[in-house]
Amino acid sequence: MKVLVVGGGGREHALCWAIRRDRPEARLLCAPGNAGIADLATTVPISASAVDELVDLARRERVDLTIVGPEAPLAAGLADRLRAAGVVTFGPSAAAAQIEASKAFAKDVMAAAAVPTAASRAFTELTGAIEYIDRHPEPLVVKADGLAAGKGAVVCETRAAARGAAEAMLRGRALGDAGQVIVIESFLVGEELSVLALANPTGIALLPAAQDHKRLLEGDRGPNTGGMGAYSPVSLETPELLAKVRERVLLPTLAELARRGAPFSGLLYAGLMVDPGGDPWVVEFNCRFGDPETQVILPRIESGLVAALLAAARDEPFPPLRIGRQAAVATVLAAAGYPDQPEHGAPIAIPADLPNGSLVFHAGTTRDGSGVLRTAGGRVLTVTGVGATFADAQSASRAAAERITFAGKQFRPDIGWREISRRQSR
Repeated sequence: MKVLVVGGGGREHALCWAIRRDRPEARLLCAPGNAGIADLATTVPISASAVDELVDLARRERVDLTIVGPEAPLAAGLADRLRAAGVVTFGPSAAAAQIEASKAFAKDVMAAAAVPTAASRAFTELTGAIEYIDRHPEPLVVKADGLAAGKGAVVCETRAAARGAAEAMLRGRALGDAGQVIVIESFLVGEELSVLALANPTGIALLPAAQDHKRLLEGDRGPNTGGMGAYSPVSLETPELLAKVRERVLLPTLAELARRGAPFSGLLYAGLMVDPGGDPWVVEFNCRFGDPETQVILPRIESGLVAALLAAARDEPFPPLRIGRQAAVATVLAAAGYPDQPEHGAPIAIPADLPNGSLVFHAGTTRDGSGVLRTAGGRVLTVTGVGATFADAQSASRAAAERITFAGKQFRPDIGWREISRRQSR
């Protein structure tokens, strides 16, 4: 079969790697891809936002399945255009992708479906936003309504900080059009968990849960980022919790989207806060595979991935997935200056003798005219360790992260620190 993957980050590299493992005979295309993906697939220099060119490529190559990785082209209607051209496509319609593309829309859907989430209000004008903030308990969260590459949520310890965030978005246009509507919401207390589900009108298939690390610095300090690492499995993930997520979060949300004429087919990602009583509250929804969660979830799927992606795309019942018992820990290596002003162009050295069980997924990389691997994005590489135990996986990921070098490299050596604390407290 022939598969086209749209995108060029660590998530897409992990998808290409997993597809190659599941279907070694498949012919892989990736647009635009990156330096690491080029070792697995034929890369095509077409941007993930170039809808017309991508549709032409899929038709010309007669691909059997197109997988759209990033959220922006989904929100722009790429999946709709591909399906209209007769291409089997994994990814939701533009209408369904609003569950991620608009925080206000997602909140409205959750309210209608009685899905547990933080109380909130949306604003387009600064005066009303400031008045609301001044009456709101501390801490609170200010979010850009639109897509902001993982940087649109600001956790504010004080009302003064919230006023500054609201002014930066609405008046200063710090996030461009994404911040012209903002959502101000209550701060949720608990522990974060990412639950991803393949979904279509026939039902859902839960993937292994993961825990992301959004803050730049060790100990969950510093600014929010697109994600500095993840691990799976998470001992917080119990059958009882997953049953609550399924019945209280995923199924009601999908039913409400369908009621609004936007049935969802693809990957629905629920970013959750699990409160001290063990109940899930939705922090956000995404309409695609998470990054870096994908880099720890896919290595744990031993077989059945491509068949499941095809089933999602064709609106067919899901076949079984075989999930391994091994653990995976991913550490993101970021460029100097990330997340605000990442520096590009530094040469990257990846030793050939990295620890057993380590996988290197490229995100922001390129090769220059001399073949030298260089940094070309904020998040440069994701180093995933896979092992029989969490400790084995964490050790492999950290050791590989330390051995890979480029100028200004940033990474967190404490990925999975909550898991360690939880196990030590037992």
